[in-house]
Amino acid sequence: MIVGERKSLEEIRKMINGYKKVLVAGCGTCVTVCFAGGEKEVATIASALRLAAQKGGDAVEISEATIQRQCDIEFIQELKEKVEQADAVLSMGCGAGVQTIAETFGGKPVLPALNTRFIGRTEEQGIWSERCAACGDCILHLTGGICPIARCSKSILNGPCGGSKDGKCEIKSEVDCAWQLIYDRLKSLGQLDLLEKIIPVKDWSASRDGGPRKQVREDMKL
Repeated sequence: MIVGERKSLEEIRKMINGYKKVLVAGCGTCVTVCFAGGEKEVATIASALRLAAQKGGDAVEISEATIQRQCDIEFIQELKEKVEQADAVLSMGCGAGVQTIAETFGGKPVLPALNTRFIGRTEEQGIWSERCAACGDCILHLTGGICPIARCSKSILNGPCGGSKDGKCEIKSEVDCAWQLIYDRLKSLGQLDLLEKIIPVKDWSASRDGGPRKQVREDMKL
């Protein structure tokens, strides 16, 4: 899932300064799971903004709405009426959600309430960790299902750097060395021979393909 964190109340207040009617829009998928931009978080920040406006003597009207996915135009249309009534939209979705709302309702400013952090997983209640860098050229079949780009502090593709100690990273001692994890996993699978395969350096320019990446499924196009 995409993991995000809410910007500070001070930063958000600066962004909405000058707007009289602000719609706080939440997203019901990824950022709901990481407690950053779901319905509850929308209610919390909307309440905080109202209280701050009241204390500061600001005349601003805060409305709320949460849809299932901000990155899908089908669901974005559910916001149409409320967006039309607002001067600006404060999106609590990821960066893709912010941009999708902005592209759909071109006449309205759309402001990001979150900082999009990474693609990751839930470790335990309140803790999320990065697992994927969305590089577009997956090599997990060679590394025991552990991504060295996302999980190695140096994103090394062919074995450890030599600076790890007791299975921990030399850059951050509390972080597991990704290549130690890869070695242990491959050993448990009886696949240590995969370490002999040289993984080519990533061609990042090719993965970007000259601009924003796009995936097309011809079999699903109308």
